[in-house]
Amino acid sequence: MLHGKRAERVGDQILKEIALLILTRVKDPRVQGVTMTGTRVTGDLKQAKVYFSVLGGQGEVERAQAGLDSAKGFIKREIGLRLKLRYMPDITFIHDPSLESGTRMELLFKELNLGDEE
Repeated sequence: MLHGKRAERVGDQILKEIALLILTRVKDPRVQGVTMTGTRVTGDLKQAKVYFSVLGGQGEVERAQAGLDSAKGFIKREIGLRLKLRYMPDITFIHDPSLESGTRMELLFKELNLGDEE
């Protein structure tokens, strides 16, 4: 179970570093407003799935995905320098729709509550 804990720690570090890089160093306008929501790192630390969310429609998601994919080399290089890992996991960015569905649910609940007050 040691591998799982280490993979989790490395994933948390990668997530923090990517969030910081996107805020401070990545100049691509397509990644503005992108929120990193989580990571899944394999036990051998070779693959990292990084989940992101962005508000807006499918067009915004595609723009953000393209921006993240285009910045991937820079992000991997920077994280490699900061975390001092023997091997830098290959990063795959994946859209996480849970924030949008959460926002949608919140709006539905508000509408339901307004209906109750009438």
